[in-house]
Amino acid sequence: MWEIMVPTVSNEGKPFRTRYHRVWDAKVKTITGGLTITPPVKGVWMSMAGDEYRERMIPVRILATREQMVEIVAFTKKYYSQLAVLAYQISTDYIFDGEE
Repeated sequence: MWEIMVPTVSNEGKPFRTRYHRVWDAKVKTITGGLTITPPVKGVWMSMAGDEYRERMIPVRILATREQMVEIVAFTKKYYSQLAVLAYQISTDYIFDGEE
């Protein structure tokens, strides 16, 4: 299980519309079969150059392999024109009782 932070606004401060996010959602679903979108959170981070960024982000949880997440991170960075994208592994241990 992984979590990735999806931006709510562009680098210019323009909000991404729901329909724009839905294209990203659909791409992720084609890669992994599903995702869990949580409410936006406030975040702050520093670039390597020392610039501070404050923004709202959408945490999205995805059951995926590392290779799938590498693909999703690259797609996310390009699709949202981001300087950086953060994804981190929540757990390697899970229980799934359902259809394959």
